[in-house]
Amino acid sequence: MSEPASISTGIAARYATAMFELADEGGSLDKLEADVDALDAALAESADLRDLIASPVYGRDETGAAIAKLVEAMSLGPIAGNTLKLMAEKRRLFVLPALLAALREKIAEHKGEITADVVSAKALTKAQSDKLQKSLSATVGRDVKLNTTVDESLIGGLVVKVGSKMIDTSIRSKLNTLQNSMKEVG
Repeated sequence: MSEPASISTGIAARYATAMFELADEGGSLDKLEADVDALDAALAESADLRDLIASPVYGRDETGAAIAKLVEAMSLGPIAGNTLKLMAEKRRLFVLPALLAALREKIAEHKGEITADVVSAKALTKAQSDKLQKSLSATVGRDVKLNTTVDESLIGGLVVKVGSKMIDTSIRSKLNTLQNSMKEVG
């Protein structure tokens, strides 16, 4: 891991631990989880927000005012809202995506869940998602939450990552294996 990435991860982990412990002590983990979901969605949808947290062009006052308005507009709870304001004041907003990921992990661990990243060639139907979720839960022995994405280059099949394990049943992977076998023969 590169040094800047490890620094960002360390900063995000400290903020995530503090936020999680405050929410757990205050009995507001559900509100914190909702805030994490809302902020994640806002980051995915808004290029302006991504620019605000990543760009050094904006000053502390400008960033602080924008974050205060964001907190108010999104009706974020006091833990998430105050943390965002503090991060803006300390110029640490660049770690927000890593912070949200760390908080998701802590909340999932607390709830006894594990997240499975699923990449498919086409969007999964509700029935397919439910069947996959039940199958993975039975295999892992914990509740599984699916994080699904679509990658048409897979041609067909799935790539499933649960923790450190990865299962690749995609057509692309099988074609690559076949191509490598053909190269070895000829």
